[in-house]
Amino acid sequence: MIIADCHTHTAFSSDSDTKPEKQVQSALAKGLSYICFTDHEDMDYCSPNEFQLDLPSYTAYMEQLRASYTNQISIGIGVEIGLQPHLTDKLPLFAAAYPFDFIIGSSHMVQHMDPYYSQFWEGRSEKQSIFSYYEDTLKNIERFDCFDVYGHIDYIIRYHPDKTKPYHYIDYADILDEILKTLIQKGKGIECNTAGFKYGLSEPNPERALLTRYRELGGEIITIGSDAHKPEHIAYDFAKIPDLLSECGFRYYTVFQQRKPNFIAL
Repeated sequence: MIIADCHTHTAFSSDSDTKPEKQVQSALAKGLSYICFTDHEDMDYCSPNEFQLDLPSYTAYMEQLRASYTNQISIGIGVEIGLQPHLTDKLPLFAAAYPFDFIIGSSHMVQHMDPYYSQFWEGRSEKQSIFSYYEDTLKNIERFDCFDVYGHIDYIIRYHPDKTKPYHYIDYADILDEILKTLIQKGKGIECNTAGFKYGLSEPNPERALLTRYRELGGEIITIGSDAHKPEHIAYDFAKIPDLLSECGFRYYTVFQQRKPNFIAL
């Protein structure tokens, strides 16, 4: 059983209206012993004023919440930072402004567009769009050190317009291998994000082939997160994960506290 959900959101993120207490109560009801809040900070997002985290209010609230549940569940205070290559001067300062337990670095934006929006896909082929996303992801990994794991590396496939078309890791293997090798060289991990199942995919993000390849290349740091924005999605489909990760070659998953990885047997 997976006992830690390391990627969750609350009303401190623009795309959620859930009170943090509701997420904690859901985690307790599902038998978790650790939950980490990773609300969004996406500087220079394509929609102005969205995903701008009020860091003082957020951290003060979460510290009080953690104290309230200290004998019931361990609460991590983290953040999901949207990385963009032109923000190399700003994001490290944000990451250093509070002693987070855990920082997810993610690519939500490509050339100042989010693949969530249909406009991103217009005027170029699906393959060109996906490849450009991975190009920016690689740039982000090369330029930033202010994160612990990279979030949902194949995030883009959640939103490609025709989900009936098969997505094959092998079509992007060269750049994905470079992404994974660079992460491993820098001592960074990846996550297994179960929201892929919620979005109607047959795989988590990243898909099984990419998880397996990361392990084959020597990657060991892997966190598990639901990416829940609602209480019902805490620990979403976690029952599938131990066998899936074992089949990919993993024996452990990872929980971060005070930016340090702790390894837990599957």
